[in-house]
Amino acid sequence: PALARGELQAIGATTLDEYRKYVEKDSALERRFQPVDVGEPSKDEAVEILKGLRDRYEAHHKVTITDEALHAAVDLSHRYINDRYLPDKAIDLIDEAASKMRLNLLTAPPDIKELEVTIEKYEQEKDEAVASQDYEKAAEIRDLVNQSKEKLEEVKQNWRQKNDVGEGGEVGSEEVAQIVSSWTGVPVKKLAQEESDKLLQMEDTLHQRVIGQEEAVRAVSKAIRRARVGLKDPNRPIGSFIFLGPTGVGKTELSKALAESMFGDDDSMIRIDMSEYMEKHAVSRLIGSPPGYVGYDEGGQLTEKVRRKPYSVILMDEIEKAHPDVFNILLQILEDGRLTDGKGRTVDFKNTVIIMTSNVGAHTIRKQKTLGFTAGDGESDDKYEKMKDNVMEELRTTFRPEFLNRIDEVIVFHQLENKHINDIVDILLKQLGKRLNALDIEIAFDESVNAFIAEKGTDLEYGARPLRRTIQKEVEDKLSEALLKAEVTKEKPIKVYVKDEEMKFTHE
Repeated sequence: PALARGELQAIGATTLDEYRKYVEKDSALERRFQPVDVGEPSKDEAVEILKGLRDRYEAHHKVTITDEALHAAVDLSHRYINDRYLPDKAIDLIDEAASKMRLNLLTAPPDIKELEVTIEKYEQEKDEAVASQDYEKAAEIRDLVNQSKEKLEEVKQNWRQKNDVGEGGEVGSEEVAQIVSSWTGVPVKKLAQEESDKLLQMEDTLHQRVIGQEEAVRAVSKAIRRARVGLKDPNRPIGSFIFLGPTGVGKTELSKALAESMFGDDDSMIRIDMSEYMEKHAVSRLIGSPPGYVGYDEGGQLTEKVRRKPYSVILMDEIEKAHPDVFNILLQILEDGRLTDGKGRTVDFKNTVIIMTSNVGAHTIRKQKTLGFTAGDGESDDKYEKMKDNVMEELRTTFRPEFLNRIDEVIVFHQLENKHINDIVDILLKQLGKRLNALDIEIAFDESVNAFIAEKGTDLEYGARPLRRTIQKEVEDKLSEALLKAEVTKEKPIKVYVKDEEMKFTHE
């Protein structure tokens, strides 16, 4: 009644969803208010809002906030934080960056803590010397205590002057970038020299795990460098690739090696087996069930993982087995770098590398091998190109043009050759050595082991996997038996060698 009579003037603020839920349902209440839609401000307007708030945050945190920091907060939040709006997300970035700077200033440097520990230790030694009536030693320690206390006071004085409460530190764009990185996991800080070198040498890093696939390694490395320097299209994923080739040639291994190179751990890879999405209804498992259906609260298997790890390698294994409706979802990811899940939330794919593996064309490769096109060590570039053209033709008959047109690069993996086998055996034996070291077993392999496994486990048609099975059968199984029979022990280093076509274990 007071509102109707004009006795009460009120301004309310709410979201569109809340307005629909509570106000629109009550037509009498809705009639008393004039709705005013407040949209998200532009980037320039958001910077002006931050400038108006800057004095308050500077006074609260006792730090200086530069114009650079305000522009960085707006630009970086607009690009990397998609589930919130300006100016809210930019304000939070500035607040947290200023708070972190202030905490760093108030935290005593390690030198002070080390000196305090040293003084405490000297005090204990002095008390022990006095208790044992060694007064000469006590006097020496007392002098050391006094010297340490003087040094401590000097260090504290320098620290206080450097971080005077009245002045504080300066928050710049780099501090804001660090907060964005901690929130999203995306490395947006300036490139340090160490990281630049790492990016330039990415091919060498990947070749430590993937043998004989120059074209694939080069294409993936270029995409990562382009993204990290900031030259990629900001509205698309870092890179999207289809890996084609016969089984066991390194398609999945390259994806793991890339995840390890980017994040230091190949567990950072999101792996989805597309053979689980052969049915039409399985598509909802990727993005989450719509409201009213079972599993609505759980979210999608793909969207939830990417929301939690927005900077990741997504491996979609055996993509040709997926239902056609899955490709409709992939079109949106590949073109716009985003996807709406079952709850209506937009999930950002702009910082992901999407790798799809397929066995399409594997039959063509095997058929050509039997005809002599890709036989043995002497596979020429011409033969590889011919094989690639035939595989691409088969690919076009399997996938729709609009899907293939959105892929950055289709990479056909070479069939492994005899010259690659020894390098692969080396890598597999090193991996086994690492696993055994974790169990406190030190092991060394003789050169004869490498040659024996390469000879016994080589089957070029099936790639590197037979080598792994041969190592399991000839080394792991026999070593476990030797340990159980106490022929060798964990306490001493174990040497492995081959004698009379038999694997032998001994202590040197």
